[in-house]
Amino acid sequence: MVGKTNAVRVLDTLKIPYELREYEVDPTDLAAERVAQKIGLPPEQVFKTLVIRGDRTGILLALIPGNMELDLKALANLSGNRKVETVALKEVQPLTGYIRGGVTALACKKDYPVYVDEFIQLFEVISISAGMRGLQILLSPKDYLEVVKGTIGAISQEKHGE
Repeated sequence: MVGKTNAVRVLDTLKIPYELREYEVDPTDLAAERVAQKIGLPPEQVFKTLVIRGDRTGILLALIPGNMELDLKALANLSGNRKVETVALKEVQPLTGYIRGGVTALACKKDYPVYVDEFIQLFEVISISAGMRGLQILLSPKDYLEVVKGTIGAISQEKHGE
């Protein structure tokens, strides 16, 4: 078993129940769909955390199902921005403390606002990154939303070109 990540320690401190699932990492394929396959869940139940910059609010985090893509217009509206964009990959670690494929809103460098797709409400358990590649946290959406103070909205859409 891998050591506990800061994200896991946050849940322990708050006495929030969770399950950890390890998986083999392929650095050439960090897609949420692949992670879902490896931990035995449907892709829509594995949520990915994206680092976004709003023109008015600055950095925020968006959590969407693994089989969807972010709807930038919807997120801009929900977050009070005119425009939002995904931050450059080289900025992800300095902003969050996490590397691509391991980003989570739990124990992030700063408490960024978190926006969560409404699909989260469909599940009893969701999977999120534990703050490193190769480890996922399974927990209840209610607990997750409480910890990150998430705002729910329709911020994902079907992937284009697939």
